[in-house]
Amino acid sequence: MIGDFFRINLAANVTGTGGAFRGETPIHPVTFAVSMRQPFTVQPEFGLTPIEQIVLPLKSRDELPPILAGLQWIWTQPTLKAEVLALLEARILAGKKVTGRTGLDLWQILVLGIVRLGLDANYDRLEDLANHHTLIRQFLGVPMAPFGTDDRRFGHQTLRDNVALLDEDTLREINARVAAAGRVVFKKTTARPSRPLNSRSTPTCWKPTCIFPPT
Repeated sequence: MIGDFFRINLAANVTGTGGAFRGETPIHPVTFAVSMRQPFTVQPEFGLTPIEQIVLPLKSRDELPPILAGLQWIWTQPTLKAEVLALLEARILAGKKVTGRTGLDLWQILVLGIVRLGLDANYDRLEDLANHHTLIRQFLGVPMAPFGTDDRRFGHQTLRDNVALLDEDTLREINARVAAAGRVVFKKTTARPSRPLNSRSTPTCWKPTCIFPPT
């Protein structure tokens, strides 16, 4: 399925835990609309970890960390991130009338859409993840609520109406751009000269494996 294909490309393009970009967080209420979308408004808040500084459980064998790592990699690539968000904006707002209402940020739609497809989750599970999973909420730009106050919640219908805007054709185009950006990074890393093999003798090759004597 396309969720698996996109998840593979995301995970394959992860080269680190992030760069040195400023954290961003949405400042709009979470209500459905088809216009006035914001990519991801810069407004630092207390208790919010910048996306590029979120620590992921890299040793986990669960399916979610590689998905989040891929999204984090997109976030730390300014050109790619701008292209993806511009593509989302063009597709989501195409043929829609401007109403002045606000909906989920484009980045939030991308995160939740990729998580839903990557985990093959229904909207009931997505609602639980969006409201109770700490890492996902950090990626959504939701700060920790001060003690004694209610934190921001994503309603079931809000998620269903917004995330459904990320259709299969849009995902395929995003996937192609992510894969292209990953190939550029891969070429840069493989262009470095390799270190000589530290071995006392030449390897003995036997089809289909290659056996090296102990050093």
